[in-house]
Amino acid sequence: MTNTRLIRGGRILDARTHRAEARDMLIIGERIADIAPPGLTVNDETEIINADGMLLIPGLVNAHTHGHGSLAKGMGDRWTLELLLNANPWLNDGQTLEDKHLAAKLNAAEMVLKGATAAYDLFFEFPQVTREGIDAIARGYQSVGLRAVVAPMMADRTFYQAIPGLIDALPTQQADRARSFKLNEYQSSIEVCRDLLTNWPYDRSQVRPALAPTVPLHCSDPFITACGDLAEEFDVGLHMHLAESKIQAVSAMQRYGKTLTAHLADLNFLGPRFTAAHFVWPDADDISRMADAGCSVAHNPGSNLRLGSGIAPIRAMRERGLCVGIGTDGSSCSDNQNMFEAMRIGAFASRVVSPDPETWISTEDVIDMATRGSAAVLGFENDIGQLAPGYLADVVFLDLTNINYVPLNDPTHQLVLNEDSSAVHSVMIGGKMVLRDRKFTTFDYASLIREAQDAVERLRHGAHEMRQFSEAMESAVGRFCIGLARAPYHVHRLYNEQSFI
Repeated sequence: MTNTRLIRGGRILDARTHRAEARDMLIIGERIADIAPPGLTVNDETEIINADGMLLIPGLVNAHTHGHGSLAKGMGDRWTLELLLNANPWLNDGQTLEDKHLAAKLNAAEMVLKGATAAYDLFFEFPQVTREGIDAIARGYQSVGLRAVVAPMMADRTFYQAIPGLIDALPTQQADRARSFKLNEYQSSIEVCRDLLTNWPYDRSQVRPALAPTVPLHCSDPFITACGDLAEEFDVGLHMHLAESKIQAVSAMQRYGKTLTAHLADLNFLGPRFTAAHFVWPDADDISRMADAGCSVAHNPGSNLRLGSGIAPIRAMRERGLCVGIGTDGSSCSDNQNMFEAMRIGAFASRVVSPDPETWISTEDVIDMATRGSAAVLGFENDIGQLAPGYLADVVFLDLTNINYVPLNDPTHQLVLNEDSSAVHSVMIGGKMVLRDRKFTTFDYASLIREAQDAVERLRHGAHEMRQFSEAMESAVGRFCIGLARAPYHVHRLYNEQSFI
């Protein structure tokens, strides 16, 4: 097979100018070698890919997802973040290594079908991260061809231990059961991660490792510090859910006497390798701490609304110089892996914060966050997120005959305001077509469908007892957390929060 390809006749989006001119794109190996007006001359050995009638965009980059959630679509409705965390044990109970591989593969397949070519996956293994589990997950992404950063999501405190006062507020029988849950000492997780980072077998341009101590309240200070030290030693990323809900924000003041971000700063945890997921409840000082330390943020607007967490102050973050990417979050808490939907919600959510349209997030800004911004979150800022010479050839082909683009008035606006992923025709990652005419070239999708359904039916039966326990806890957990949500806090991220309090 030839190492040189020419994508001929496609219209390449320039989001900033709101134009899409016809161009030829020459690809040598994995990278874009040249972009020129139509008619670029190539030799007879070059493979020609006809892109007439196609809008070409950089592969979208998902800054925050959870692969384990792909098998839990549609499992809950009116869940807050805390009710989701209460349900997590049964949502992820009993997964075999093959289930974990399948979940990652399914997550990757959905993203490719919806125009994403890279993702930062915080994959949760219950009850503890394993070398074999992360290997199965990495193989899942590799089998589809999606570029991925895989970060084991870890904790050494249970959800019930993490929220001050929660266990004591539970009925006696439920409190005793909650106290009985134990996670392993953090040193065992650090030992597994050290082995992972020392012996990572995958091409890091395709699948690379990172670390994800899940939430500050769920991790002891020595655990957080150990993760930071390990990430620095091996030069890998750190990703943590930070100030996602008001319950977390209020709990931090009770436990630490300061904000979560201030606490991480005091632990010397903040730095250029750190990404905060969600970051809905920071104050101005928190945003400055993050910006001054060179951190980044993975904005998940769909999940933030789905779980009722609030609206993150993205304009303030960007104005302060923070790098912001966009993510979908996991399918158990935001329902899908559709980056087009995440962009659209991200644009619209900014409009209920201020009546001044000049402060709203524009369509070109949203596209920038979902491509270049997210690429920086993943640590691929010099390789993906742009269609330009020298960058990896991660290209999404959108069918301009799709109703979303008829008529074609403004490709930048229509990509954010009209696109729903139905126009995705083909997807190229690293110069290779992994999706052609909405058919995968790397694996058998029909088999994946059968395997996923079989796995879910088996897992649902096995998780019955754990589900009964979590659902019995739900009412008491919900009441306690509503009480925390009513507590005064010095920033507001919920609509009409004052009347709620």
